[in-house]
Amino acid sequence: MSASAWTDAEKAAAGAGITIRTLDDIADLEEVRRLYERIWRTGATNPPVTADLLRAMAKAGSYVSGAYDGEELVGACFGFFSAPARDALHSHIAGVSGRMAGRHVGLALKLHQRAWTLDQGAGAITWTYDPLIRRNSWFNLGKLAADVTEYLPDFYGPMDDDINRTDATDRVLVRWTLTEPAVVAACAGTPRTVEVARLRTEGAVVALEVSAAGGPIVRPAYGRTVLVGVPVDVEGLREQDPALAGAWREALREVLGGLLAGGARVRGFDRSGWYVVERQEVQ
Repeated sequence: MSASAWTDAEKAAAGAGITIRTLDDIADLEEVRRLYERIWRTGATNPPVTADLLRAMAKAGSYVSGAYDGEELVGACFGFFSAPARDALHSHIAGVSGRMAGRHVGLALKLHQRAWTLDQGAGAITWTYDPLIRRNSWFNLGKLAADVTEYLPDFYGPMDDDINRTDATDRVLVRWTLTEPAVVAACAGTPRTVEVARLRTEGAVVALEVSAAGGPIVRPAYGRTVLVGVPVDVEGLREQDPALAGAWREALREVLGGLLAGGARVRGFDRSGWYVVERQEVQ
């Protein structure tokens, strides 16, 4: 399986016009630190990572990689193994320079990470992401076919960067089972999709949606299949209307977090902005 995974990874890197390699040299790792600080626009009290920590992680057998456009570092990803030992890799941070938008560098990094992890004998990768960011939801649940396992309210606490500073750091934890058929298909170029229009005709219930003014509308989550909407651009809202962005955070925590806590399962994400959630028991 790792041979085909490397084929997928190499194809994705070639399509993005980049090269990806694992890193352990301190000068390269310092470049990773500086890249992350530019991406997240961090304050002095909260750097995303330090070069010495990355050096220690690489020495201990963890994953640290860089994506290069020619000689320029334009993306990086690192993760460490989680308990039980070497069963899964936890991918802590992945970031790509804004100037590479549309080049699919993030996809190439994840496919490289998948192939490397399979080579280590591990079968899964976990990571967290902000469930309010629509493009990340589609990327993780659609293009990669990862599965949501848990909602984590304010997981990282206050963060001193321009992306997260005004908002609670709610995250969802996902698990990417690397040889699952849906994941294999996604890595070969066939994303996992859900048909929201069809589901609505079949009786799916909307529990959270966007109002005409852009705010959240919470509705009772009756029925087995539940649709949970997110705004088009919550990052823009954080800059233009932090109070409205905060209202969205509270609404998604209540609805999606509540459904997951009650045993529901996320079936997927429609790129038009909907989580499709399947409740295990209908009351």
